[in-house]
Amino acid sequence: MKPRDLLTAPRWEGADLGQPLPDSVHAVSVALPRWQDVVGYEEKRPEVLAHLGQGYPRFLIHPLVLEVSRMLAPDQPCLPFPSPAKARAAATFITRTTGAPAEVVQQRGLAGVRTNLDGEPALRAFWQHTGWIVSSRQAEAWLADDLSPPETPEILRSLRRQLAAWYDCAEDDVFLTPTGMAAQATALEAVRHRTPDRPTAQLGFPYVDTLKLQEKFGHGAHLLPALERIAEDLEAVLQRGPLAACFCEIPGNPLLGSADLARVTPVVRRHRVPLVVDDVVATPLNVDLRPHADLIATSLTKYIVGTGDAMGGAVICNPRSPYHAALKPRVQAGHEELLWGSEARVIEQQGRTFPERMRRHNANGLCIAERLRQHPAVECVWYPRWEFQDRYEAVRRPDGGWGSLVTFLPRDAAVASPRCYDRLALCKGPSLGTVFTLACPFTLLAHYGELAWAEACGVSRHLIRLSVGLEDPEWIWARIARALGGASPAAADSRGTP
Repeated sequence: MKPRDLLTAPRWEGADLGQPLPDSVHAVSVALPRWQDVVGYEEKRPEVLAHLGQGYPRFLIHPLVLEVSRMLAPDQPCLPFPSPAKARAAATFITRTTGAPAEVVQQRGLAGVRTNLDGEPALRAFWQHTGWIVSSRQAEAWLADDLSPPETPEILRSLRRQLAAWYDCAEDDVFLTPTGMAAQATALEAVRHRTPDRPTAQLGFPYVDTLKLQEKFGHGAHLLPALERIAEDLEAVLQRGPLAACFCEIPGNPLLGSADLARVTPVVRRHRVPLVVDDVVATPLNVDLRPHADLIATSLTKYIVGTGDAMGGAVICNPRSPYHAALKPRVQAGHEELLWGSEARVIEQQGRTFPERMRRHNANGLCIAERLRQHPAVECVWYPRWEFQDRYEAVRRPDGGWGSLVTFLPRDAAVASPRCYDRLALCKGPSLGTVFTLACPFTLLAHYGELAWAEACGVSRHLIRLSVGLEDPEWIWARIARALGGASPAAADSRGTP
C-alpha cells in the first residue's frame, strides 16, 4: 500500500489514533488526534495504549526493539543499548538507584541490560533521559543478522562535514550521537569530568529530559525559570557555590523565549562556567551561538531530517570557546561512534535539502504566528520574533528567521483548547520539525505528572504547540481558523491544497 502523504492528507481524526507519523516503520511520532487521547496516553489507559504500536522512541519502546529485548532476555525486563559501555552504565544506574540486580547480556555483538520488575523503571528512565538507545533501524538490522552498511565511515564523515559547515567549525569538532538527548548526556559528562562534584544550572523553563538528566545523572541542578531576571538569578546561585555548567535552550520550548546571553555570557565567563546550549528549535541556519556557547548539543531528528523517520544527535565543540582546549578532549575521551549507519545515511541525505526547507519553515511559521496574533479567539501567542525579542535578535544570523514553532493559548482555554485541538485538521502527535505540520498539547505531553509545577513556572496546561510545516500557509491557516471557530469545515477545505 502506498504510504499516506501527510502534507495533503493529515492524520487528525479519532480513527487515526496510534497511526505512525509519517507512514513508516521508523516513524518517530504517533497520531494522538484528540485531547482525551493525550490524557489517556499519559494515564496509560488500556483503551489508548492498545492502539499505539509506535511512538517517540525514547518514551514508547519500538516493537522491533522490544523483539530484540525478548531475544536477549525472554522472561525478564530488558533493553538493548548501542554499546557494552552504555549497557554497563545503565546497569550501574539501576543498581545504584533501586538496589535491584542488573546484568549486561550480549548476543551477536549487541549488549543489553536485564533486571527484575523492581529495576525496570530505572532501566526505562536511563533509556529515556540519556538517549543512549538502539534505533529501530539498528534493531531491524540485528534481527536480520545484517551489519551496518559498509559505507558507514564515509557517511558519518559526510554528515560531520555538513554540520561543521553550518556551525562554522572543524569537522573534528563535531561528535555524532544516536539521539539529541545522548548529545546532552555527552555534554553533561564532559563538564562533570572537567569539574567533578559540582551541580549545574538550567536557564529558563526546561525541556523535561534535559532537567531530569542533570538531576539524575549529574550532581543536582538549579532551575532558574524566570528569563526576565536570569542573569541576576544566576549570579546569586554562583555566589553560593561553583557550577559545573549552565544549560539552556535558544529559544526555549514551549514558550519560545531566550535567555539573555549578552548578559549571561560575561557572568559565566567570569566564574569559568561552561555554557551548553540546545539550538534545536532555532537551528544553526537561524542563530549564531559562537560568541556564547561552549558546547552545542543538538538533535538531528527534527528539522535536519524533516521527514520524522530517523534519529540522531550531535555535540559541537565551539572553537571560539575559551574552554575548547579543556572540553574537547573530555568529549573525545568518552566518545563512541554510536550513530547507526543507516540512520546516518537518512540524516545525511535529508541534510542536503535542510537549508532550503528551513527557509520555507521560517516563512510559514511567521505567517501562522502573525495570523494567530490577530485572531479574536486567541488569548496569547508565543513566537521568537516577539518573545524576549531583543535576546533572540542578538544571536539571530543576518539572513536567519524565527523558526516554525508557534505556541498559542485560546481564550477560555480550559474549555476551548480541547475543542480546538480535537477540531484541528492537522497531524497531531509528539515531536517537531517535520515537513508536515504537527500539533500537540505540549504541557500535557511533557509534564503531565507535574502540571501544577509547570503552571507555577508560567506554562499553562492548556497550551497548543504548532510545528508549522511546508504546506501552503493558506491551507494550514484555513484549518487552524476552522478549529478556532472562525470558518466552516467546507470553507476551510475550499481554500486550496498544499
